[in-house]
Amino acid sequence: MPFWLLPARPKEIFQDMLIIDAHAHIFPDKIAGSASAGIGQFYGMPVEYDGTVETLFAAGKREGVSHFVVQSVATVPQQVSGINRFIAEQMRLHPGRLTGLGTLHPASADIGTDFDQIVRLGLKGVKLHPDFQRFRIDDPAVFPVYERAEGVLPLLIHTGDPRYDYSHPRRLLTVLKAFPKLTVIAAHLGGWSEWPDAVRLLAGKGVYVDTSSSLYALPPAEAAEIIRLFGPERVLFGTDYPMWEYGGEMKRFDRLELDETAREKILSGNAKALFSIEIEG
Repeated sequence: MPFWLLPARPKEIFQDMLIIDAHAHIFPDKIAGSASAGIGQFYGMPVEYDGTVETLFAAGKREGVSHFVVQSVATVPQQVSGINRFIAEQMRLHPGRLTGLGTLHPASADIGTDFDQIVRLGLKGVKLHPDFQRFRIDDPAVFPVYERAEGVLPLLIHTGDPRYDYSHPRRLLTVLKAFPKLTVIAAHLGGWSEWPDAVRLLAGKGVYVDTSSSLYALPPAEAAEIIRLFGPERVLFGTDYPMWEYGGEMKRFDRLELDETAREKILSGNAKALFSIEIEG
């Protein structure tokens, strides 16, 4: 159901709750509009925002979102270093408001150097997008990425797309078995548009998931059941900025039958622990 047809939520529902958007994409101002439009074209969907940090803050503020886990994806290895420096610089410019994830590309000639840059810059994890980057999650060529990240930094991995086989949940399951100490967030409730497979294959396997680009497509009862099966302690709230309007995402989340403890974990507690986020006040 479109967010504008949902009943308005009482303002006090999220009052005094810390809200962290754990899945947001940002881009330099000069390319943000075209990069955001490119995402929309890839998925054949309209994009709500322009992808700039300024718009992210303004849109989030209206709904009480005060902290954002931000990232971007290198579509070719040559973009890795520049993107990582950009994300780190935005963290420096906006202390207490942004937590940054780095990017890696499996085709890089020196994964070790790229990973060391992420650590040196103080980024708190790594974002991979198999469909954009054109690699299978369980391809042995990607194992050097998992070897470096295992026990060091969490990986946020786009999972699921009916048009491609790069990111199917079964491929992630293979990686989890091979790297049991790897911390993984399987984006989009474990598999965008492939939720039955995601639950069947990944629930109970120690993987985290986020709510990004999922609540718009799932009936509230089904989304709440998926969260229950993965466990609220393994779920992060995310919007997939610049894709979706913040007010709509908050309304969709509010319609889920979750108790207050689960809401607090999903809206902020899990992200704070996973990414070592410190927020004053």
